[in-house]
Amino acid sequence: MGEMALDRAARLEAAVERDGPTCIWCGRALSGQVTPTTEHVVPRVKGGPSWLENEVAACRRCNAERGHTAPVEWLEECLRRGWPADEERLGRTLTQLAEAIAVRGGQRRARPYLESQLRRLRRRGGVAA
Repeated sequence: MGEMALDRAARLEAAVERDGPTCIWCGRALSGQVTPTTEHVVPRVKGGPSWLENEVAACRRCNAERGHTAPVEWLEECLRRGWPADEERLGRTLTQLAEAIAVRGGQRRARPYLESQLRRLRRRGGVAA
């Protein structure tokens, strides 16, 4: 459970190491020109925790533009724009967050939101049932 003790910078570094150095939404390489940020898949305003399981790397532009938009809705918007949004990474992150909540408990506000996003992604075919 050491992940809970990681600060924001360490969680961002761990997310990049886990997922690769690209933005989950637009696919741009995260570098000096394209600043990486910590993106909460389940937004904080929806009860999403600041856990590594709820965070992915995104460029500053996509993170700011997404705001509090639901992750699957933003994924669909990115795909409409012709961006190579990483649907598989989003599905993996949502699934890992659901598993982490099942183990750690809590997160009452995030649970129904997370479940609705997983259902929507399954309907798209982006997550195994």
